[in-house]
Amino acid sequence: MNLPNPALVSQQAVKQLPRLALLLLCAAYVLPGVFGRDPWKNADLSAVGYMLSLARGHADWLAPSLGGLPAEGGLLPYWIGTASILLFDGWIEPVLAARLPFALLLTAALALTWYASFHLARTDKAQPLAFAFGGEAQPVDYARAIADASVLALIGSLGLLQLGHETTPELVQLAATTLVLYGLAASPFRRWRSRVAVLTALPVLAISAAPTTAVLFGAVATLVCLRSTYENARRFAPWVAAAALLAALTACAVNAWTWRISGEVPTLALPRLLAWFTWPVWPLAAWTLWQWRRQLGHRHLSVPLCLAGVAAGCSMAMGGNDRALMLALPSLAVLGAFALPTLKRSVSAAIDWFSVFFFTAAGLTFWVMYIAVHTGHPAKPAANVAKLLPGFEPRFSLPALLLALAGTLAWAWLVRWRTGHHRQALWKSLILPAGGVAWGWLLTMTLWLPMLDYARSYRPTVQQLARVLPADACVVTVNLSRPQLAALTVHSRWRTTSDRDDRRCAWMLVHQPGPQGQPSGADRPSPDGQWQFVRRIHRPTDRQEGLFIYRRR
Repeated sequence: MNLPNPALVSQQAVKQLPRLALLLLCAAYVLPGVFGRDPWKNADLSAVGYMLSLARGHADWLAPSLGGLPAEGGLLPYWIGTASILLFDGWIEPVLAARLPFALLLTAALALTWYASFHLARTDKAQPLAFAFGGEAQPVDYARAIADASVLALIGSLGLLQLGHETTPELVQLAATTLVLYGLAASPFRRWRSRVAVLTALPVLAISAAPTTAVLFGAVATLVCLRSTYENARRFAPWVAAAALLAALTACAVNAWTWRISGEVPTLALPRLLAWFTWPVWPLAAWTLWQWRRQLGHRHLSVPLCLAGVAAGCSMAMGGNDRALMLALPSLAVLGAFALPTLKRSVSAAIDWFSVFFFTAAGLTFWVMYIAVHTGHPAKPAANVAKLLPGFEPRFSLPALLLALAGTLAWAWLVRWRTGHHRQALWKSLILPAGGVAWGWLLTMTLWLPMLDYARSYRPTVQQLARVLPADACVVTVNLSRPQLAALTVHSRWRTTSDRDDRRCAWMLVHQPGPQGQPSGADRPSPDGQWQFVRRIHRPTDRQEGLFIYRRR
């Protein structure tokens, strides 16, 4: 028996979110951190290092490596970054060139989430109930309001905040996942676009180090299509199956199948990860599943639920991997958007007040720390920064300050606008969480960026090395991690090798964690007699990370 859905939505409630406001919010979320930021350890810096190694001809395109260590994360992401570096060579600096296509991938993930939600909300079973005397929401207006809410929910997700702004293979996987979501959602309405989408997305996932996820997506999507009441969706099932097969063959061709299953199944770690990583979409998604529990078989719920379930299952199998869990966020955002037609006014008001107090307090913390660093007052925050970042010298940037001021004024205006107008809008409960996250990220990438670069970048370490090593030095690297090798590639032009017998290399760099301070002779590594110890350096924020410099006798 087909039971009515729980959505009661008036035409007044689906008043359109101004397009300019939505676009500005997306820009405020995507653009900060793209310009003027060093790659941070670990995955972000490592990925950029592999891309630069390929661009400089130091590695094979079919087997990217760095200091003898093979790349992790598939081939396609490194090809994308390397192609951008070569394309903009001589125009912009390499790190920014590598980052640009990944910023576009984040933008594509937001756009595809909007279109997927729009098509899912257009289906018959997702539409709100008709009123006895008319006045219910029109189908297209209702779908647009749900789509706006899904983008706001995705922007407000804490898990996407840092990982979505990195230059890593997982961002390619995220864009491909949202493309799968779009293809399934649009299959009843956009026949050829959906086919192209899924035939592209699943092989892209496979060649981006997620072949198992791609095949599982294809399997569950085929079942969802076969059970659909839409004829075009049922006809779409063979195309999905073919895309899954193509993904498996592509993974075999590029040797992308790797065993990443963890032997340990997390107990409390996974619930904690789910709780903060998917906040605030998981409570909304759970509310959707409860309120719409009699309609779980319909495609506006089954499509995002199956994709989110596969991503969460892969994360669990990998020991609670947060980067695998990130692939569930677009689907969870779609599910969370369908909770809004059933939310009570008291719950919506609680979300608003929590967002106002939480993000305003966080923003004030950003400003207090910024003022303390540059003026010395208040004294306690300034002392804490000096203790955590020894040797850090603050630098003033007028453009960064103006952007932070503009973002703060925009947040104040948004709070006033939300509390004074649009009380009936369907998306009203998510505008403040999304705006608060975007504002916090903007303050982080303007007021706190110098401190974070100093703490999380290897540039200060390479600058210490540059005081000893010549600019054209050849360096033998021993026991260096991927981020450390990548730092040498990103922040210098030194030639590195792992071959100690290479007589062209007069310098050797050895990594060995050591005690705080200058170690004694017994504490440092002891290479053979042809190497003479010169100096030990460390990262300013991690004195346990020792790098020992040797010179050939």
